[in-house]
Amino acid sequence: MNMKLRTVLAAGALLVSARIAAASGHGPVFGAATPTLGRGGWSVDQAWTLRGGDDDQRQQMLKTMLSFGITENLQVSGSVPLAMSDGRLAPARMMSAMSSDREFEGLVSYRFQRRAVGIGGRQESTAFIGGTAPLESRRDGVGAGPSIEAGASTGYASRAHYVWVGGSVQHFTDREGDRLGESRLVTFVYGYRPPALRTEAGKPDLRFFVEATAEDRGAARLSGIESGGSARTVFVGPSSLLLHKAVALEAGVLFPAYQIVPAGSVKERVRITVNVAYFFWLK
Repeated sequence: MNMKLRTVLAAGALLVSARIAAASGHGPVFGAATPTLGRGGWSVDQAWTLRGGDDDQRQQMLKTMLSFGITENLQVSGSVPLAMSDGRLAPARMMSAMSSDREFEGLVSYRFQRRAVGIGGRQESTAFIGGTAPLESRRDGVGAGPSIEAGASTGYASRAHYVWVGGSVQHFTDREGDRLGESRLVTFVYGYRPPALRTEAGKPDLRFFVEATAEDRGAARLSGIESGGSARTVFVGPSSLLLHKAVALEAGVLFPAYQIVPAGSVKERVRITVNVAYFFWLK
């Protein structure tokens, strides 16, 4: 039995034993947001991503993330790739919540500030820290070592409007004298829910977003010497989130507004993500 099938069966057994929870508090698909799971809450996210570039180059990824709410404001998450195909695209982080590479990632998120604003609005701030462990020894010809990452997001949410700003830094450690380039990511999200969609709890909840990501990816080092050059990108595009009971379905597409890629890489033309999340409490 291969790893993908074992993972699917294990997830299925877990969900069968679960008690359904309300799928509240889920954020955008690309950018950093502030929501965390409630105490004792679990979620399973299954994400599919596509990066398409010139010369018909593509990179696809299928990745699973499992999250658990330790308290109302403290959450732990772990993600692992199930399948991935490579193209001649520069290294990049598509989603704030999940790595875009062949690596296990663990994150701890702490919502350290939350206050009511007006009627039905709230302002929140969340910090996260974690790291990655690569599932491959080399990546694009460079030794792939573990990484540490830290970031934060802050924003405002109400029944009608959502605004989040976030940023993170990911620093890779050396492996046999090589080191992958450091990533510095900034994200912005604006969301809106039209009046006709502001339904009561338990009804389908549809939200629309405009998301932007800006990344500065440093040059990799090969035997201590910079190799390949750095990459700088800005992507902007629409996304949407549909919540109903214990399920969240979100999808989005980003297009380049600005990009500089290292030699040997092709320019990206589109980024697409589809994510399905299931929320539950164990009995």
